[in-house]
Amino acid sequence: MATALLITRQDIVRFTQMNGNLDTDTFIQYVKISQDIDIQEMLGTDLLKKIQAEIIAGTLANPYLALLTDYIKDCLIHFAYARYLPNGAYTISNKGIYKHNSENSDTVSKEEIDYLEGKAMQTAMHYKQRFIDHITFNQASFPEYNSNSSGNVFPNDDVNFTSWVI
Repeated sequence: MATALLITRQDIVRFTQMNGNLDTDTFIQYVKISQDIDIQEMLGTDLLKKIQAEIIAGTLANPYLALLTDYIKDCLIHFAYARYLPNGAYTISNKGIYKHNSENSDTVSKEEIDYLEGKAMQTAMHYKQRFIDHITFNQASFPEYNSNSSGNVFPNDDVNFTSWVI
């Protein structure tokens, strides 16, 4: 079955510091991972599958379209960006693992990457809190939010993120 990604390349490039010249293949997997982990945990399996099925069918309409546009996309953009940051400098190929370097730039330290990742995660958690506030008062419009059964991921409304601990 096809999987619909909830954001586009343009969304992540427009609303993060990622450069427009960046090859989509270098970050698309982080969008998928964030959608499968962070967004599924936020929405629950049933609501995520409902939205994906309607995107694939071309029938996504309100209130699901508004939920996606106004709440889910912002979360996914920043969750994916946070997951990309610690990995963006590396490429794995047949000849090994490479760290990119440019003559006209300085390598960023691990502490700086951790800082950027933490800031991106704080932004994602802010948008997650907005989603939770909205869904709490509008659950009747989204019956899939509470219809998960065994084997599904149930929504988690915990947003107590402070920072990464290593």
